Amino acid sequence: MTSLSGGSDNGGSAPEPQSLVCARCGTEARSPQPTWTCSVENGTRRYFCDKCSRENLRAIEGRLDSAWW
Repeated sequence: MTSLSGGSDNGGSAPEPQSLVCARCGTEARSPQPTWTCSVENGTRRYFCDKCSRENLRAIEGRLDSAWW
């Protein structure tokens, strides 16, 4: 495999870290947090901080959409 001169195989600089916002309370995080919950609702990925996840654990385990909590 060959690359164009002056280029790299990965297309340039590293991607910037994605900023996450809790869909419930608005808390921000600079990168994915291991204690946050990710939910796909109606085809949209939503993230919830650890505090909101703990407060709504029963609803999350019951697979209720966040609109119900």
